[in-house]
Amino acid sequence: MTDTTTRATATEPLPVPEVTPQLIAPDTWLIPNLAPVGDDYLYVNSILILGDEPVVVDTGAPMHTERWFESVTSLVDPADVKWIFLSHDDGDHTGGLPAMLEAAPDATLVTNFFSFERLNLEPDRALPLERMIWLDPGSSLDVGDRRLHLFRPPIFDGPTTRGLHDDRTGVMWAVDSFAAGTPGAVYHAGDVPKDLYESTFDGYNSLISPWHAWLDTRTYGGHVDLIEAFGPTTIATAHGPLLTGPFIPDAFDRVRALAGRPLIDPPDQSLLDEMLAGVMAASDPVATS
Repeated sequence: MTDTTTRATATEPLPVPEVTPQLIAPDTWLIPNLAPVGDDYLYVNSILILGDEPVVVDTGAPMHTERWFESVTSLVDPADVKWIFLSHDDGDHTGGLPAMLEAAPDATLVTNFFSFERLNLEPDRALPLERMIWLDPGSSLDVGDRRLHLFRPPIFDGPTTRGLHDDRTGVMWAVDSFAAGTPGAVYHAGDVPKDLYESTFDGYNSLISPWHAWLDTRTYGGHVDLIEAFGPTTIATAHGPLLTGPFIPDAFDRVRALAGRPLIDPPDQSLLDEMLAGVMAASDPVATS
């Protein structure tokens, strides 16, 4: 999509290209998936950290569960998984959680009180109390050969959200921050067409965190500074491409600049009307003959 008001057609959804796990740092894999959005795609990613005590970081969306599980288990035996880190309780991060909990009986779930409470409102997403620990931003997790430091990301759509920074590799999991569209199975920001990256970055991040319009620039800037001070060498996110090199400070600058800015208008009723018209046309044998 070229902006947040791109007119999608509902007659024939885009075919979803095949994606494969990507090694993004020593022992660290991006587990990518894609979902069609208008004329382009939305990333729906998670990561896997191998090493002394393998860590599954988020579990993808329900629509990708089978593919997500196959990707993860092609890289690690579930019996060896020691930790499952749940960044927050949104459905696009919990899709494969039941399957992984069942397949990895020795894994401890890293979550927090509020995620536990919210998920327990839905019986099919209730969490096993005896298999979890609760950690909040500012704490860290020792996984044998590295420590994972938890922080509140600069952009988020849920109050339970916590990101991770791996102090051994410099990889940062920024969860829903730094979202942007993609034309297909490309994984690095430098491989996304510049106009697509720039036009979707602001729109997506405004949609995810509409509270940016109320932010004090100095206070918010200080929060973003603290996260950037971790010094990440690679940033992986759920809904954006991999960020390395100059794309890292650029991304932090872009979210800083959202503070106090008006909301970016999302698609409205006119898009829904057009999509419904496409559905009606596709189901009308006279119109399609």
